Amino acid sequence: MEIKGKIIQLLDEVSGESKTGNQWRKREYILETMDQYPKKICFNAWGEKIDQFNIQQDEMINLHFDVESREYNGRWFTECKAWRVDRNIDGTTAEPSAQPTYANTPSPAQTSSPSVPQGPEMDDDLPF
Repeated sequence: MEIKGKIIQLLDEVSGESKTGNQWRKREYILETMDQYPKKICFNAWGEKIDQFNIQQDEMINLHFDVESREYNGRWFTECKAWRVDRNIDGTTAEPSAQPTYANTPSPAQTSSPSVPQGPEMDDDLPF
C-alpha cells in the first residue's frame, strides 16, 4: 500500500531480545494525510530500516507499507510496517529526473515491425 503525508510525531525507539536470543528494535511514527479530512496513521520501521529511512519531524513523505493483523489472547492487533519511504518536495513525489538508458537497447525508430504474411497464408477472416 502507499500513502502520502507529513510526519507529525516521532515516537521513542524500543528494543529487546527475541525468544531465540536475537536483538530487535522498532520505531513508530505518526503520519498525517493531506486530504480534505486528514487522517493520522501510526506506522513503524524495524531494525536497519530505521537508520536507512532517517525520517524527520515535519517531513513530507510517500510511504510504502504492508498492513498485517494478528491475534493474541483473543484480541486482534494491526500493524503498518514501512518497507519504503520516498521523500516529497512541496507535496509532490520525488521522481527520477530521467529514464535510464541502456547501450544495447535499440530505440523505437530502430526496431522494425514484424512482417505480416501475405497471399494464401492470409485466407481466413479472423480479426486476430
